[in-house]
Amino acid sequence: MRRNLLILFGFLPISAFAQSVTISKVELAGDKVIVHYNLENSNPASNFLLNLYESKDNFSTPLARVSGDVGSEVKPGTNKKIEWNVRQEYGNYKGKLALELRGKVYVPFVKLQNFTTAASYKRGKTHDLIWSPGNSDPVNIELYKGNQRIQGAMSQPNNGAYSLNIPSDAKTGSDYRLKISSAKNNDEVIYSPNFKVTPKIPLLLKVLPVVAVGGAVVALSGGSKGGDNSSNNNSGGDIPTPSLPPGG
Repeated sequence: MRRNLLILFGFLPISAFAQSVTISKVELAGDKVIVHYNLENSNPASNFLLNLYESKDNFSTPLARVSGDVGSEVKPGTNKKIEWNVRQEYGNYKGKLALELRGKVYVPFVKLQNFTTAASYKRGKTHDLIWSPGNSDPVNIELYKGNQRIQGAMSQPNNGAYSLNIPSDAKTGSDYRLKISSAKNNDEVIYSPNFKVTPKIPLLLKVLPVVAVGGAVVALSGGSKGGDNSSNNNSGGDIPTPSLPPGG
């Protein structure tokens, strides 16, 4: 990777008062590009939106295979770090790439309120999403399993509520997540934490009735073969007449 990839780095400053970003170092480490920077601000409680872009797509879309101090709600501080996995993003890429770090004061366009990864999200059912809208721009709400897009509702009103229906034929798994993006601004994207999708009816409940019926069949057939002498002698099915007492 070191011999085949040349990184040129630039920074688009954050446009606000009393803020500055200093790039201290950019390094290649195996398949990763690591960007070290300092983000200074007079108000330590401020949040920032920072995204990394590259020249391959003319700086049009934020890089996805990034981790660290990147994305929404980045706090000011020193020794910040962004790691970009080039191989996961582009495979065995060879050539030159120019990177840009773009940032602005973060005012969330969407902030999920009731979403929790501990909840049970069942396929074939509808789940209510609630969020605090930060503006009136329409939003795209997409469901992903890993890197595979399962479904999406585009240009939905940013009114703070949406009913998410998980397809009944969706595979179960714990690598689902939501992608919510602004329909008017490619920079505004948030991802939910990974969550688990389960069957609508637990497998155990589906199996138990079959076992119970099977057990009943076995019990009945076993009874017919059990060789109970009293039942075999009474083949006609009549109720036996009780014996009379002596002298009766």
